[in-house]
Parts: sequence; structure tokens; C-alpha cells
Amino acid sequence: MALTESFYPNISSPLLAAESNTAHLDVLTSPRWQGMQKFSRRDAALDPLLLAVAASATTHTTRNHYHHDFFPGAQADAALRVKRAAEDTNKAQERKRMSYVSRQGPRRLRLQPVISPQPAIASQVILLAEPSPTSSIEVKCMARTRIPTPHGPAFLHLYHNNRDNKEHLAIVVDPAQYSDDSSALAPPIRSRSLDAVWSDEETDMDRITRGAYVGKLSATSQHPSRPSLQQPSPIPSIPSPLVRIHSECFTGETVGSMRCDCGEQLDEAIRLISQPIPLPDNALSNSRTMPGRGAVIYLKQEGRGIGLLSKLRAYNLQDLGHDTVTANLMLGHQADERGYEIAVAILRDLGLGSELGEGIRLLTNNPEKVQALEKEGLRVVERVPMVPRSWRHHSHSQVDVGEAAELGKTAGVNMIGGEAVRGEDLDKYLRTKILRMGHMLPLYLAGGQAAS
Repeated sequence: MALTESFYPNISSPLLAAESNTAHLDVLTSPRWQGMQKFSRRDAALDPLLLAVAASATTHTTRNHYHHDFFPGAQADAALRVKRAAEDTNKAQERKRMSYVSRQGPRRLRLQPVISPQPAIASQVILLAEPSPTSSIEVKCMARTRIPTPHGPAFLHLYHNNRDNKEHLAIVVDPAQYSDDSSALAPPIRSRSLDAVWSDEETDMDRITRGAYVGKLSATSQHPSRPSLQQPSPIPSIPSPLVRIHSECFTGETVGSMRCDCGEQLDEAIRLISQPIPLPDNALSNSRTMPGRGAVIYLKQEGRGIGLLSKLRAYNLQDLGHDTVTANLMLGHQADERGYEIAVAILRDLGLGSELGEGIRLLTNNPEKVQALEKEGLRVVERVPMVPRSWRHHSHSQVDVGEAAELGKTAGVNMIGGEAVRGEDLDKYLRTKILRMGHMLPLYLAGGQAAS
């Protein structure tokens, strides 16, 4: 009470004694200070709590921040400051000036070419150390599984490599792998990297899970494969497997676009590979045919290597009247930017195309693809043309009316399926591939506008 009277001398004590607790609260919180003594406000301009929050926040906020790089002394450790104060003050020491140093060099220095002190020796080292494109590529089959297709069973292989981060595929058609009989007419098409031992701790279930098994996998049949110690020798009397190297085409395969024949080619390739193979008369077999065998190497290089974005922009340029080659050039790309080094490495992992293994019959109309594969050392024994289904309808010499009608009803593996792709856009596309890219297709089979 005495403290209250000293603060508020004009307020009588009997009145304060008679008031309730609410009156005491009103007096203490009253904005009017009637006493002579001065007290600081509770809501100070620099609240210590606010300073503590700012000090614990992240640094480098503003130019005048308390913890900015220009004033590193504010963040100096307390023990370091004590150590500095205890140093001998008699010694004249020049205090190091704090300054902000950029980690990026001047632009004139960054733009200067790097000159080797020994250019001749460096060039020689590069020439000697530079490996061939194929030998530097390592592929590894990460998984293999059985996939039933409308054309028959196949094995889908997924590959990783050290060239890019894409997951390339191999669709292997080899029904002989369902049988454990070692007396098959042709050696099985198997991945050596998949059958290899990946670690000492792997179990049979680990191998089966990734697809390293033989025979047909079921709840009652589980036989893990073993690493192959030697390359299977080809049989001269058996035709080489049929191989198609196919580049991804989202628009033609998934959406069913008729600007190109990619979806039709993928389905036709699997159908042709799955067809029974006629055997020569000198074959060591009582049968006149053997099950179809081969592979489709599915590379993730959309739009002849330019990517889906540039491909869609090229479509707009084609609508303006340019062909597919000119549209690529206008976008700053080459007419064809695809590479086949990874495909060659995958085929060699499957035991196909090498000098010691089986040669391949390549299913393509592109002579540059044949040259690129042979340049990488792949052994191509035959080129098998791919005639568009719609063109075969115009040629009675290669397909009869009954087969032409059947092609439009057969189920396929993508949006196009077994149907024939037709349209003015496709005719322009095929004509450009023949006239400007050198694809080996006879224009007289096209008929109509494409041939003109």
C-alpha cells in the first residue's frame, strides 16, 4: 500500500483499501502516470526476445544484418575474443581488414582459353587413351521377365549403361528358352550380365527374382541359371536371328499418331521375328521349320534423337509446309541424331552379332543404320526390308487380297496394333525418308500421291 501511495500520491489509501481486485488492476494498468518518478516502457523499442529470435535466425539476410558476411567479427567466438584480449598489447600488430572476396574469377580470366604447357604431349596422350565408342560402353541387364504378346511369348530385358541414365530395353523372342532340353537347334539368346554372379551373398531367390532362371517360371518350377563360361557356337545350317533396332516413339506407339509408321514397325518387327523360320535341307532336324527367334532392341531416343519436345515443335513446322528433315534443321538439330553404340553393346551381351557368336539379319530400310552397326564391329549377314503395310496393299505381287484383309484385323502390341497406318501425313513422311534420307524402299509400291 505504501508503494502504491508513493506512486500515486493523489489517490487516498482508504479508497484503495475499499476497492476490489479489479480496481487495483485498473490503477496499475492506467495509462496516466501521476507520479513524478519516470519509468521505462515495458514495450521497449528493441525487445530482447526479438533480438534473440533474430540472432538465432539464418544469416546473410540483408545488407545491414547483424550477422552479415561484411562483419564477421559479430560472429566471432567468445573464446577467440578472450584470447585476443590476452595477447601482448606491446607488440604492434596490424589488424586484418575484413573484406568480402568473390569466389568467381573475373570474366576476362574465365573467358581465356586454357593453354596446355605441352600441347604436343597432351594430344598424344588423348589419342592413345581415347577408347573406341563401343569398348567404353558397359551394359548390364538388371531384370528379365516373360511377357505374353498377341504374336507369342517374349522376354523383356531392361538394361542400364554407363553412357546415359536411360533404361533401354531388349524384347527377346526365343521360345526355346521355355524348354530345359539342351538339344535345341539353336543356342538360347541369353544375357551374360544377367546370368553372371553379382555378389557372393546372392541367393537363388535373388537370381530368380531378377530373371536369371531357365525354363518356364512357375510355383512348381524354379531353376536359377548359372553363368555361361563360353560363348555358344552358332550352327551354320540354322538361319541367323532376326533383329530390329527400334527407337522410342511416344506419338506413334502410345498415342497412335499417323504422322509416322513407328508404331506399325514395332508391331510388325515382333510379328516377323515370331514367325516360324524355314530350315534348309541340310539342317539336322526332322522338322522343316523352327520357332522364330530374334530380338528388338528398344532405344530411348525419341524423335530420331532430338527428344519429344523438339519433335512436337518439328510437327508444327511440318504443318507449315516443311518436311521432317527441314524441320529438324530449323530447330538447330541434325536430320538424324541417333546413336547405336548402346544397341551394339546390348546385342553383344545377348551373344548376337559378335565375331564368335551368331550374326544377325537386320530388319531395316535405313542404309546408314547398317553402316553404323558394321562400323561398331557388329556382324550383319543380311538386311531384311520393312515394307509399310499400307504399301503392301497396293502391291499384288507381294501380298494377296486375303492377307491384306487379315493385316487389318490382327491384334498388335501397341495403339496401332495389326492395322495399317494410312494418311497424307504418312505418305509425306515416307517420301521424305526415301528421297532425302536414302531409305531403301521402292516408291512404286506407294501408289497415289506418295509415288507422284
